[in-house]
Amino acid sequence: MITLDLQSTVPPFEQVRRQLAAQIADGRLAGGTRLPTVRGLADDLGLATNTVARAYRELEAAGLVETRGRAGTVVIESDPARERIRVAAEKYALLVRQQGIGNDEALRIVQLALDPSTPANP
Repeated sequence: MITLDLQSTVPPFEQVRRQLAAQIADGRLAGGTRLPTVRGLADDLGLATNTVARAYRELEAAGLVETRGRAGTVVIESDPARERIRVAAEKYALLVRQQGIGNDEALRIVQLALDPSTPANP
């Protein structure tokens, strides 16, 4: 399910997050699928539980999974329109990083696109 590259400069939590997000995006992890427990996945990967917990928190913040207490962490059913927006946002974020634009400026650009009456330079 998840493989780690211990030689990578990408932190382990981010490797876990990226791989799970990709599996959700391409349908290998369908809506309603229960993810392994934090402790179980951490043990399987040889990671600290906090590392996996961080990956799960970030997936939840991105709206990809939902933690349901004792029922565990579950992949959220996808809304096609929201999925297209999420993919577009990821592409925009990549372009922003590639162009060296800071987060504040990138967010101002989005705000202006969403509401043209927003002052361009607050």
